[in-house]
Amino acid sequence: MTFANTTQSYGSVAKVFHWATALLILLIIPLGLIAHQLPYETDAQLTRKATLFSLHKTLGVLVFFVALLRILWAMTQEKPGELHPDRTVESFLADLVHWLLYGALVAAPLSGWMHHAATTGFAPIWWPFGQSLPFIAKDPELAHTLGGLHWIWTKIMGAAILLHVAGALKHQFIDQDSTLARMWFGTIQSPLVAQHTPRLSAPFVALAIFVFSGAAIGTFGSAKADNIQAAALDSVSSNWTVTDGTLGITIKQFGSDVNGSFADWTAEITFDPNTQSGDVTVQIAIGSLTLGSVTADAMGPTYFDVERFPTATFAGPITHIDGDSYQSDGTLTLKGASVTVPLSFTLTETTGLWTMSGTTNLDRRDFGIGDDSGEANLGFNVAVTVDLVAEQS
Repeated sequence: MTFANTTQSYGSVAKVFHWATALLILLIIPLGLIAHQLPYETDAQLTRKATLFSLHKTLGVLVFFVALLRILWAMTQEKPGELHPDRTVESFLADLVHWLLYGALVAAPLSGWMHHAATTGFAPIWWPFGQSLPFIAKDPELAHTLGGLHWIWTKIMGAAILLHVAGALKHQFIDQDSTLARMWFGTIQSPLVAQHTPRLSAPFVALAIFVFSGAAIGTFGSAKADNIQAAALDSVSSNWTVTDGTLGITIKQFGSDVNGSFADWTAEITFDPNTQSGDVTVQIAIGSLTLGSVTADAMGPTYFDVERFPTATFAGPITHIDGDSYQSDGTLTLKGASVTVPLSFTLTETTGLWTMSGTTNLDRRDFGIGDDSGEANLGFNVAVTVDLVAEQS
């Protein structure tokens, strides 16, 4: 057996690439399916689920690099000739399935890796080169699209694998030829065949399938999209109007920061610049939270329980401390619990616009959020940042 391919059989390098890829695929597909179905109500369950997802992602990156090396090697090698060149339709379908497999072995893990890089939270990749990729921003919409591409391209991979296995079994048990033996190790007896003639139509058809499936995901969205409805908030009336602002949170999950923000919230502000005092009431639609890849999980009963507690409220006085420093020792009502929270912030005025920037820290356990999750899995501290611009009505 030679390292390189011949007209009659595949070489040892191609065989190692083929069976190593098959073994990796047989590992990562069940890992992903099992991890997706596992519950995560308790600390131990969350650890198990995250471990399987991390293993799935880590092996997926390995599949990507193995596939690239395999394709580069194949480009330098001749392909064994066809055993049944007269079966034109069957030969075309075999070529098409091979191109679909090659494409899926690159596109599926790469889209999954890019999806991971575009979001934050949950199940880190264990390779030592970090969790981000160049030119891939941390963006929920981009992550949503990439997640959809990964979903559809893994389905193409699964279909191509089933067709590939079905074809191999047909050759082995119906045709009883040496197709499967040519990809196995050892010396084989194979009939002399002519050199393989590539069909240019097969790769173009495969490319069209990937392009059209990707366009469908871009048009209709991911088949796994979340359907979380944020509560509609009542309009507020006060002598200050918020013209711009963000309300963000940061938690640590498995030791890494996960950043999120609420898209829908209102602020009822009463503030007198002369006395430098007033009060504020903020209402937050919990369902408007975006929290990396764990957004849907955060809405569940173990965490925010958005169905029972769709909103949160912070209300407190505005007290001047010194210079542009202020504080509001308000009451935060979240998930049925009311806790006094000190919010420190700065307040500055520029040409009629007042800019407020503040931070505070919460202990999620005070609100019964993730009670079964230990600090190693989900940090107890939650950092809250508030930035807004307002003008006096």
